[in-house]
Amino acid sequence: MINFKFIEKVPPVFRNKYVLTLLIFLLWIVLLDSNNLISRVRDIRNLRKLRADKEYYTERIEADRKKLHELKTDDQNLEKFAREQYRMKKPDEDLFIVLTPRENREVNRRNN
Repeated sequence: MINFKFIEKVPPVFRNKYVLTLLIFLLWIVLLDSNNLISRVRDIRNLRKLRADKEYYTERIEADRKKLHELKTDDQNLEKFAREQYRMKKPDEDLFIVLTPRENREVNRRNN
């Protein structure tokens, strides 16, 4: 006969077949299954992040549409946009660019 003395050291609660089955089931659900709880929580976090990104980009697209409509309908807005974004100037003008410290750091990063 095989000596099963290690079974006697296990508390009686864990020797119950229903408790043992429940523990194995919980272990399977939490760790081993392809749709386990750990990956499910990770997927839920990722979904929240993607929804926030979608909302940000939707707002950004709407703002860009408005700006594009303004540029297409008014020549003064087109000139203003060209001067601000591309730093265009008329031949007889001088252009002075004032940067915030944050913009200055960004320019330095791009140049290095």
